[in-house]
Amino acid sequence: MIQVRKRDREAPESLIRRFSRRVQQSGVLQRVRKIRFRPEEKSRGKRRDEALYKVKIRKEITRLKKIGRFDEDALRDIKKKLNR
Repeated sequence: MIQVRKRDREAPESLIRRFSRRVQQSGVLQRVRKIRFRPEEKSRGKRRDEALYKVKIRKEITRLKKIGRFDEDALRDIKKKLNR
């Protein structure tokens, strides 16, 4: 924690300036910003489920393309069927 004590006969503006300089030099704000904007990591199970979902969709798409019945409506139907 950063602390700054007021000196004798020091103006409040200079105290605030000294404090803000110490905060910037410490690197606290940079660390907080890095943490704040870092995307949240997904759990292993969630990543696995997403990968399996993509594999199933690709498999179904290739099957429909082979028989010549793939279009946008078919893709929508596949996603609906797999989300249940």
